[in-house]
Amino acid sequence: MKYYSTNKSVPEVSYEEAIVKGLPEDNGLFMPERIEALPQSFIDELKDSNLQEIGYKVASRFIEDEIPEEDLRQIISETLTFDIPAVHVEGDVYSLELFHGPTLAFKDVGARFLARCLRYFSSKKARKATILVATSGDTGSAVAHGFLGLENINVVILYPKGKVSDIQEKQLTTLGQNITALEVNGTFDDCQALVKKSFLDKPVKAKYHLTSANSINMARLIPQSFYYFWAYAQVKDDRPIYISVPSGNYGNLTAGLLAQKMGLPIDRYIASANANDIVPAYLSNGIFDPRASVQTISNAMDVGNPSNFARMLDLFKDDVNAFRDHISGYSYTDEETRICMQEVYNKHGYMLDPHGAIGYLGLKEYMKDKDGVGVFFETAHPAKFGDVVEETINTKIDIPARLKEYVDKTKVSIEMENSYEELLGIFREVLK
Repeated sequence: MKYYSTNKSVPEVSYEEAIVKGLPEDNGLFMPERIEALPQSFIDELKDSNLQEIGYKVASRFIEDEIPEEDLRQIISETLTFDIPAVHVEGDVYSLELFHGPTLAFKDVGARFLARCLRYFSSKKARKATILVATSGDTGSAVAHGFLGLENINVVILYPKGKVSDIQEKQLTTLGQNITALEVNGTFDDCQALVKKSFLDKPVKAKYHLTSANSINMARLIPQSFYYFWAYAQVKDDRPIYISVPSGNYGNLTAGLLAQKMGLPIDRYIASANANDIVPAYLSNGIFDPRASVQTISNAMDVGNPSNFARMLDLFKDDVNAFRDHISGYSYTDEETRICMQEVYNKHGYMLDPHGAIGYLGLKEYMKDKDGVGVFFETAHPAKFGDVVEETINTKIDIPARLKEYVDKTKVSIEMENSYEELLGIFREVLK
């Protein structure tokens, strides 16, 4: 399988090159040269399939013979070691709980898959690589745990100072070993811009063998498409199916569009956003207007210039009406998010985190006059946002043991300004 840049000004590359490079030299994003539909028999049998088999069948379409079947099945097996249940919340509404992995966030699947693909390819080349990633919360901890202790791999994580939850920060700043956390005086968009600049700086990229673990990397998107097939398999309903995705950088929703292109019969996607409503606004007025992000209680979605929008434009040939044929978009304030968390807990006994609440709100708004089944993504365990959730629903959260272990650990990070020169200085010091 070859991969091209969405800017279409550099040569196509292999899957290995696409995930090792992370970002094309022309500042586009990699996309597969073709997205083939899976056999109808596969779609018909989904409800009797298991998650690992679904993962293998989907991933093999994007990787082909670059990873032999036995090795790819092993990668899938090591990635999908936890359940991703569709939990009934009320009526025709289900929550796809994506938080049962090691760091209790949906990004565990993508990070673990990417880590194991890179391990497979790096085992053939005796050289050290540097994973460079920006995070608005959960990406950092998932990547840190996915790559922790792997030989010949350093991980450098940039996160915005004061804009991630305490437990998220502890998860990415207390591991040590091959993990370095950089606390940037700025926003997630600033962190992401520093990462992109590093990848476009050819001497720097070559010197440190930089690789991305953000959703700009195709090896993050491919496994995220597994969710959609698995949600469809669990719902077991012949009516139209709608999926609402809490959206920030739009990697998760883009993965859903790939699944749809592969033949998965999802009738409508809902792009559910917080105050950073760039894509819902685009769906409304046809104008893509990136801007500085604003801070909200759903911090992992605080993105003002979503990278994966370039992939969505590519899929829909820059046609806003094609977007609208597949996606509806809504945005919600912090106040609306809190009210939703309260009402769902009081009425249905289901505890939402601030991101899942926005997914629920978007789904309910779209389904007001529809007959069908709705699934929203619950992307992180509520305990990861314990202060917000407990204050909102006035109930104490039972903190899972996997989170409790971080509470008393000492944070170790390097504070820095939003400065590329300062970042290069840290590279010289840390990546010796």
